[in-house]
Amino acid sequence: MRIGLVTDGLPALRFAELLSTAAELGIATLEFGCGNWSSAPHLDLDGLLASERARDDFLGRIAAHGLAISALNCSGNPLHPGASGAAHRAVTSKTIRLAGILGVRRVVLMSGCPGGPGDANANWVTTAWPPEAARVLDWQWTEQVIPYWTGLVAEARAAGVERLCLELHGQQNVYNVGTLFRLREAVGPVVGANLDPSHLFWMGADPLAAVPALGNAIYHVHAKDTRINPAVAPINSLIDVTPADRIEQRAWSYVTLGDGHDMAWWKAFCTALLWAGYDDVLSIEHEDLALPPIEGVRRSVDLLHKAID
Repeated sequence: MRIGLVTDGLPALRFAELLSTAAELGIATLEFGCGNWSSAPHLDLDGLLASERARDDFLGRIAAHGLAISALNCSGNPLHPGASGAAHRAVTSKTIRLAGILGVRRVVLMSGCPGGPGDANANWVTTAWPPEAARVLDWQWTEQVIPYWTGLVAEARAAGVERLCLELHGQQNVYNVGTLFRLREAVGPVVGANLDPSHLFWMGADPLAAVPALGNAIYHVHAKDTRINPAVAPINSLIDVTPADRIEQRAWSYVTLGDGHDMAWWKAFCTALLWAGYDDVLSIEHEDLALPPIEGVRRSVDLLHKAID
């Protein structure tokens, strides 16, 4: 396996600093945010699309540091019923086009979540009752999710992008193993999972059980950890809208690798991935608010080196 990095985790570094830091840390691959929920701190999407010289410079500087690109990332909500939905759809299509031009075969993204008929905002349906919840969910999948993704798969194929890697994430229609396969069965195997165990933890799933269930549908992996707060979660559950910076009051928080689950767990996770046929990138996504980004990334790299030995 190779250790990678979602470059949004080090947003304060300029591009040259990012490359030298990644090489120094022993990181092999980079995953670049291209827009939508990412500020795209290290990639100019429109500039790279417009200029072959800019693309050659971008790729050449990465290669000069012994690095490669594992994926482009455009996570957002392209199915939002408001104006942001159209903006996110445009960035998603541009990202797929750029990936094809650069020879990057994977794009990481999220499924999106529409509203219900007439809604102004996204509506994540998580229960089968009351009855209108099921009606909204059926409408979302039939009228919004499957038609959009049918078209996006066609875009990816035309661009030469082989894998659209969906994060299983809350507030999205694809958020667990079952919903990933529901979409995959509707639109085909271009769609697979970007498996991030941190999201499964806070949604109450077990990543070690999800890995064999997904099998060869695992197309990319994010290395991110979650700490469940033992003083809060048993009382308030894992359904938590407490602001992320109020760490002690939350039921769960994203943390640096090892601060939520120990080395033994990460070794077991890597072993499960190998058994499932995934011997590829573990892309570190640093979102720990309690640590300086460079310290969190460094610690995560150290843990993964030991986990995959």
